[in-house]
Amino acid sequence: MKYNRILLKLSGEALMGDQQYGIDPKRLAMYAAEVKSAVDKGVEVAIVIGGGNIFRGMQGATKGMDRVQGDYMGMLATVINSMAIQAEIEKSGVPAKLLSGIAIDPIAESMSRRKAIDYLKQGYVVVIAAGTGNPFFTTDSAAALRAVEIQADVIMKGTRVDGIYTADPEKDKTATRFETITFAEVYEKQLNVMDLTAITLCQENKLPILVFNMNIEGNLQRIIEGENIGTVVA
Repeated sequence: MKYNRILLKLSGEALMGDQQYGIDPKRLAMYAAEVKSAVDKGVEVAIVIGGGNIFRGMQGATKGMDRVQGDYMGMLATVINSMAIQAEIEKSGVPAKLLSGIAIDPIAESMSRRKAIDYLKQGYVVVIAAGTGNPFFTTDSAAALRAVEIQADVIMKGTRVDGIYTADPEKDKTATRFETITFAEVYEKQLNVMDLTAITLCQENKLPILVFNMNIEGNLQRIIEGENIGTVVA
């Protein structure tokens, strides 16, 4: 098997499904089933999920809200999504632990690298909420930080497109997909993979990023089994 320990990064918006807001139960169940398929293959899975389906700190800031307060509200949105995915994963028969970058007892344990690794080794899916616990950092940056902390083999960024393209494939029909791309090329071409803080952290720690379509059933399992799906940044 190619990967022993992965960090799966999901966007909050993806949880909306076809809705305009909130969490679509069908999409949630599908994601939990995908995670279960990876765990059943013996892969250790950690998850970081965004909160954009509920609240985004940056959006609040553009409307005059204090940026720091807005970012903390966004962190709490990720806690709601993380609780939902934890509950759904447990419903599928897989044990899951919720850790948080901000203290939020009794809902979640405070994030610690050692605790997260111990839980992964014991067979739990570890959901890590509340970003880095600090304002001015995105959940992409949080995913990169947590992946480095837990010594993941890869960050798998589940999106609604099947990889990284020369341009936005939803807007430009001539856009072509990269199978592999270097971190330097991501900088040069200013490709919207993850924010630059996250990219830099991954590059410095030699942590590959795999971008793939999470909304195609079975994709995560196919990647785990070694199929060439999505785009790898390395």
